[in-house]
Amino acid sequence: MTTALVPSQPLRQRIRVARTDRLDSLTGLRFLAAFAVFTHHFTGASPSGGVAHAPVLFPYSTIGITGVDFFFVLSGFLLAWGHRAGTGAKDFYRRRAGRILPLHLAATVPCIWVFHVWGGVPWDLPSFLASLVLVQTWFPGVVPMFPGNGVAWTLSVEALFYLLFPFVIRGAYRLRTRTLLGLSGAGIVAMWALNWWTATHLSPFYSEWVMRHPVTRLPEFALGLTLALAVGRGIRVPLSPGVLAAAFAAYTVVYAHRGAWFTDTVTGQLTYSVRPLAAVFSVLVIVAYVQRERDGRRGWLCTPVMVRLGAWSYAFYLLHQTVNRLIVDHWGRAHPSNESVFTLLGVAAVVVALSWAAYTYVEEPARRWWTRR
Repeated sequence: MTTALVPSQPLRQRIRVARTDRLDSLTGLRFLAAFAVFTHHFTGASPSGGVAHAPVLFPYSTIGITGVDFFFVLSGFLLAWGHRAGTGAKDFYRRRAGRILPLHLAATVPCIWVFHVWGGVPWDLPSFLASLVLVQTWFPGVVPMFPGNGVAWTLSVEALFYLLFPFVIRGAYRLRTRTLLGLSGAGIVAMWALNWWTATHLSPFYSEWVMRHPVTRLPEFALGLTLALAVGRGIRVPLSPGVLAAAFAAYTVVYAHRGAWFTDTVTGQLTYSVRPLAAVFSVLVIVAYVQRERDGRRGWLCTPVMVRLGAWSYAFYLLHQTVNRLIVDHWGRAHPSNESVFTLLGVAAVVVALSWAAYTYVEEPARRWWTRR
């Protein structure tokens, strides 16, 4: 345990807070979020999509796409939680680049062959270069819609978070907790309102582009950052991970059947609000597990297996869709069957093995080399 001085309040309001250097439960949660995204991509967004359609999972598996919302919230939380006063922007950028870029570039190499050479997906050089430097989500005309390694669009969003963080955290330190919470809440409401407006005023393509734009995802990052500072300043929220899991499961059922159970108006609102609500669920789960771990209650997420899987989750996320596409191009889509669940687990095991290799022989050696340089 270490004691950190929170440089966020006037001197008379400063408090000392005990913080753990590692939060293993959040590392375990990273893998669950990556696995949720993998499950969504594997089963598809429709009965005719994905690698293998499993009726027992679909349409509930479509909620797995909100795993990216969890990552955006978690980024804000972890960056604020681990920040130390006096850290310069240059050092921060260098560390983030060493953490993100090497594996991103390495994971793009098989994508060139799987998607474009063998798969025949059309592409153009400017769009591909934009994906390499992680600015692809800033432009609506990239080809295809997710150029390069398609899942790396989330890294383009994260890049903006990293760019702004050294300046945002300084301003956040000067604000009271209630002010930060109010601003974060307003940002989440604005995100819902923007999603509603784009869905009713723009084409589906441009609506989705706007809602994937890095600027529109800033409220999720800010929410995580705010709760990290709030918890660090001593605020406690009575939360139970089990209750939150049950609530999210119930919400998933409602969301999955929204078109059949509700009017068009209610269905629309459930669609427009899924990202903001996923962000709120994410931050509540994060806070719940952080509080438990700080109290000395280490659960199954802190086991060595889950911590290792969490460490490999970045590689798992970057590689999973390439493996999915390779399977579809080579063997085609399987006939819909609940037995596809076993195929899903088998493919997940393959991706985990590849993720271990990528982490062991690419990500960590590159990070250490980058740090030494």
